[in-house]
Amino acid sequence: MTGDGTSALAGIRVLELANFMAGPYCGMLLADMGADVIKVENPDVGDYTRQTPPFVNGESAGFLALNRNKKSITLNLKRSEGRAIFMELARGADVILENFRPGTMRDLGIDYDSVKAVREDVIYCSASGFGQTGPYSQRPGFDLILQGMSGLMSITGEPEGAPVKVGVPIADLTAALFCTYGILTAYVARQKTGEGQLVDVSLFESAVALAVWETSGYFATGEVPRRLGSAHRVTAPYQALRTRDGYITLGATTPNQWPKLCQLVGMPELATDPRFDSVANRKANEQELARILEEVLGTETSEHWHRLFEDAFPCGVLNSYDQVLADPHLRERGFIVEMEHPTAGRVEATGFPARLSKTPARIVRPAPTLGQHTAEVLGTGDAAQP
Repeated sequence: MTGDGTSALAGIRVLELANFMAGPYCGMLLADMGADVIKVENPDVGDYTRQTPPFVNGESAGFLALNRNKKSITLNLKRSEGRAIFMELARGADVILENFRPGTMRDLGIDYDSVKAVREDVIYCSASGFGQTGPYSQRPGFDLILQGMSGLMSITGEPEGAPVKVGVPIADLTAALFCTYGILTAYVARQKTGEGQLVDVSLFESAVALAVWETSGYFATGEVPRRLGSAHRVTAPYQALRTRDGYITLGATTPNQWPKLCQLVGMPELATDPRFDSVANRKANEQELARILEEVLGTETSEHWHRLFEDAFPCGVLNSYDQVLADPHLRERGFIVEMEHPTAGRVEATGFPARLSKTPARIVRPAPTLGQHTAEVLGTGDAAQP
């Protein structure tokens, strides 16, 4: 993850004013690709994620994971001196990234129009729960709320069970990815036109955008999507199935793969069974199919079935995170990285998933302590907080 190529975003300066997940994750992605990301934090508490457990020698593990490769300065933006310093920094910034409730930046006098007055071609990215406009714009919007409102929770969980949120903060993370995409697209556009622009990303729309099968199906048929557990929306078998010691995930859905599965579980007759002889019939009878398959799969371990199936169709063992983070494939590819933090000591983290052969991601510094780079960035010679 730390190749010798030139950093693709070297020379781009980003001012990040963000808490929790969406803004910081976007800033981290930009920093991993070489952008100079300066995290502007409140001098009293900083990013609220600094207060969240678990802690490593007093440092939040979550904060460490979201803020590597960045610098931290502290400014009190409610004071005129702090705002003046911020605007001077904005004059030399390519990108402003913030994820506060719409109107907060305007109230502070550092919104898009204000920054544009000192840096005409600035790219100003605002992430919020519902976007900068619309009847919901002033509502607070945490990931859980948006998972519910977006419909994601209505399709997550077992068919007869209660709705369940996605296990990771998917609305936050997807918004972060769209912010990154929007910023880089705006940067490419600026190379052509010389003009900056406002990038408005909402968690609500980001979460709804993920529902490709569900929204397209509803538009086509008017049928409201329901919870399917681990099953697929339109095909089968494509789900997690219980084995003797856990679960295996498999997808044997094509005309070639389905008969192979039947052969390997010792039930070749299933391939031509009228309940299962087409994708549509397998989907219509997927619960019965899962019951039949689990009766066989329950006789052996997940690893046994994985070894048997892996050359015939896509499959995998359902892992817990201790197994994931010890996976030899991830370790061999260098996806688990180590950093030395001045307070937390040696910390491990996941790396950057996109591998560029000429301009790879670089993980060169751990997450900063609060205000660690104030003197360096402001050139004050001390760490006094404006």
